[in-house]
Amino acid sequence: MPEISVIIPVYNRPQLLVESAESVFAQSFDDWELLIIDDGSTDNTSEVAAGLAKSKAAGGRCRHIVIPRSGYPGAARNRGVETASGRYVAFLDSDDRWLPDKLALQYKRMRDTGSRIAHTREIWQRGERIVSQKGQKHKRSGDIFADALKKCIIGPSTVMMERSLYVETGGFHESIEIAEDYEYWLRITCEYPVDYLGEALTVKRAGDWPQLSEKYGMIERFRLEALAGLLGVEIPGETVREQKYLAGYRWAGFSPERRADAIEELIFKCGVWAAGCRKRGRISQAGQFDAIIRNAE
Repeated sequence: MPEISVIIPVYNRPQLLVESAESVFAQSFDDWELLIIDDGSTDNTSEVAAGLAKSKAAGGRCRHIVIPRSGYPGAARNRGVETASGRYVAFLDSDDRWLPDKLALQYKRMRDTGSRIAHTREIWQRGERIVSQKGQKHKRSGDIFADALKKCIIGPSTVMMERSLYVETGGFHESIEIAEDYEYWLRITCEYPVDYLGEALTVKRAGDWPQLSEKYGMIERFRLEALAGLLGVEIPGETVREQKYLAGYRWAGFSPERRADAIEELIFKCGVWAAGCRKRGRISQAGQFDAIIRNAE
């Protein structure tokens, strides 16, 4: 059985998928399997993925699995982990890619330190331009829960973790379309330290292709909903998508101290959103967010 199972979820991105998969084939660490989880693509992505699985570069270590269309990246990743046989799982979005030593260096670090989850520094690339990360000031290793509350500070394509940890923590929530990674990292970082490799080993790419993170142009709203869901707090107003998990879902894994930190961040996020509602004349909705703040304090 391979040591590392690599999971690429994909939907209608044939050429980008080729580039991502080729970055796996080019890894200096070769004890891996690649699982391409096709989330019901409607173009020729399925044929391209099947070709990659049969390619000489894959060496029989790649499988192509088609699932019914869900539209939820967490669901596709979960199907991959259910199929995986490696001790570790590593995630790679279909529009990102890895540098050749990514798996080797990450595997060595985790074996040397005994860490159960690790991420790496990213190169942010928009088109042909490299985006500066000078303004990114947050804690990246150890106990990073406080920083993870503010925004998603772990890129899914940078992560390698023990498959057993993934199973223990329940994996990604399958009813969250956007900010599913933010929600999952909160569940992990509130209990486990995170290792970090300072080398830039993952290339996070953006371009003229559709991306879920930009679908609605308001990702912070989805982080607010995800955090509220963990705390069992219902967010008012119309949402742009169905957030099934808010109904009756409350996570019991927070310690009293972690819960207090999470409530403090929820109050802050609600305050920002209430101010935005007032600015746009949505006074009634602003009052509902104000009520959440009063009840949480």
